[in-house]
Amino acid sequence: MPQNITTGIKALGEQARNHIQELEVDEALKMHESGEGLIVDIRDIRELWREGRIPGAFHAPRGMLEFWIDPESPYHKDVFAEDRAYIFTCAGGLRSVFATHVAQTMGLKPVYNLIGGFSAWKKAEAPIEPHPGAPEKK
Repeated sequence: MPQNITTGIKALGEQARNHIQELEVDEALKMHESGEGLIVDIRDIRELWREGRIPGAFHAPRGMLEFWIDPESPYHKDVFAEDRAYIFTCAGGLRSVFATHVAQTMGLKPVYNLIGGFSAWKKAEAPIEPHPGAPEKK
């Protein structure tokens, strides 16, 4: 019997979006540069290699996020125990909606989603740097 998927990613994203706060690039940049907020980039490492990264952003692959946030996890990262805001981003802003919602549900606060993700960041001509571990382009 074929699967009958009744709720797609767009609907799930809208449901999550109704429970989180979001920031435009200019607001996120201001918080990040002041140290009040930390941008958490959840893109896959290959995306960072290909597109570059936001200077000073923390890379947390989406698949490890819950494990890195949870202080009881053997994979916990101390960066998620700091007293600051966390601004989640991905390529286009949907994966980071889910990440923001999960982080908030876990108790991390304050948390925000970067509207439009890394694509919006680039479009706004905000700072970008190459990822230092990127393989050489052929």
